[in-house]
Amino acid sequence: MGKSLLQQRAGRGNINFRNPGWQKVGKARYPNIQGHLIGKVIDICHNPGMSAPLAEIKLEDGTKFFTQAVQGLRIGQKIELGTSNPSMGNIVEVSSLPEGSLVCNIEKNRGDGGRYARVAGSYGIVIGKSEDKVMIKLPSDKIIAVEQNARATVGVVAGGGVTEKPILKAGNNYWRFKAKAKKWPHVRGVAMNVADHPHGGGLHASVSRPSTVSRNAPPGRKVGHIAARRTGRRESK
Repeated sequence: MGKSLLQQRAGRGNINFRNPGWQKVGKARYPNIQGHLIGKVIDICHNPGMSAPLAEIKLEDGTKFFTQAVQGLRIGQKIELGTSNPSMGNIVEVSSLPEGSLVCNIEKNRGDGGRYARVAGSYGIVIGKSEDKVMIKLPSDKIIAVEQNARATVGVVAGGGVTEKPILKAGNNYWRFKAKAKKWPHVRGVAMNVADHPHGGGLHASVSRPSTVSRNAPPGRKVGHIAARRTGRRESK
């Protein structure tokens, strides 16, 4: 239909949609190191696009890495990696933690670097152990099973309450989305002209026609409920 949709412009890859990775200080991942090591917090910094502050850790063997800073962590503090000591800020194997421990940046499999409870103010709770797995309750109340030698940081991710701060003005949202390469503001298709979007036009903001399209619909038309098995509300029995 000759329309240039948002996903078409994003796929083209211009600067408006490109991830500003050059602004990032580094990835928040555990180093793939075995054994017991002692590290020192040399800096706590902000990573654009992340709500949680990052702690830069330097280990005694010279290795440096970034990880989520927990509440109470300070520059110059010593932390242990690969220990069984459940002190705040230490990176430990989940099997050595007692039930009820608060942990963050939790690995699912040893060596994946951490994938759960990574945003500001989040944490998981160790609730039990089953054979070779450890059960952890996530902030969503979902319970997951992780490997017993998977690692986690003891404590709660710093920066909690960041979502409670009001936006106040559109400029704050502009910089918030710019750091993550998300197109903002996002205009609804029904608010556009008919020449700009398949859902555009009409005297009111409504699709006004079936919004289910074929899986093989051409570019410029493939928007809405793509190859939907069903739409609408389910009938109550």
